[in-house]
Amino acid sequence: MAIQTIPCFVAAQLESISKVLGDTTDGLTGADIGHFLTECRVPDVDPALTKWKRLYNALVHYQNDRHFGNHVVAFIHKAMNPARWVGERPRFDELRSQLNVTLAFAGLTLGEDGKVTRTSSASTLAEAEQRADSLRSSLRARRVHDDVLLHCRAELLVENYFHAVLEATKSVASKLRKLSGLTGDGADLATKSLGIGSASQPLLAINSLSTDTEKGEQRGFMNLLVGLFGTFRNPTAHAEKISWPMGEQDALDILSLVSLVHRKLDCAKSIGAASQSQEREEGASKS
Repeated sequence: MAIQTIPCFVAAQLESISKVLGDTTDGLTGADIGHFLTECRVPDVDPALTKWKRLYNALVHYQNDRHFGNHVVAFIHKAMNPARWVGERPRFDELRSQLNVTLAFAGLTLGEDGKVTRTSSASTLAEAEQRADSLRSSLRARRVHDDVLLHCRAELLVENYFHAVLEATKSVASKLRKLSGLTGDGADLATKSLGIGSASQPLLAINSLSTDTEKGEQRGFMNLLVGLFGTFRNPTAHAEKISWPMGEQDALDILSLVSLVHRKLDCAKSIGAASQSQEREEGASKS
């Protein structure tokens, strides 16, 4: 956030922020609170109190003296610096989600970069909770594949369902290219990398292809990806957002389907590519 005067937080907001950051399970340690208060040059007026009360008293006393809320935002920046949460992404996400509920009432939001920026103020709890990454929380509850979240972070942050679906389907194409070595896209990429063909040796196989049932599953999976690209990738890539509305429930269902595709591809074997490489080596040795 650019340096500017942040209006005072009301007592209820400061209390909520302090309770989130001072939570005994997922919050900061007492040492962390003391350290960040010192870095923000905020006097630690009651260091013997419980964590959240200690933090609340320090923040509210400083605000009463200075009549602005910049120090609160500075403390959040220190506490939520992503570099200090490496390996603890679930805790970071949970704290950020809870903080965003309260910050929404102050017309602020905390991004994945650990920075607070301005937004329009929420007037109801439901509205604040909706802004606090409700879609991401729902996806985590469904245990959606990490690759889906990785390709959707910016879009999910603003709950832009239209582009979230586009980026998620693009992530499938990206994984297909990486696994198969091909350079195509969309339905053509799915067909060339997963199609069995006359040689019964696709570049990528999701099973051993030893029975008709397994071959049927392979063909069905290929057709699923062709349909995924045709139904969701192409319209979102070429249509304007306003002409192709995307609601939260539709986005959740589509992203869950993409998650299934990613898990299947994680287990895929490059048997066709290995077979073709072996044939080239055998041909070279004979010559």
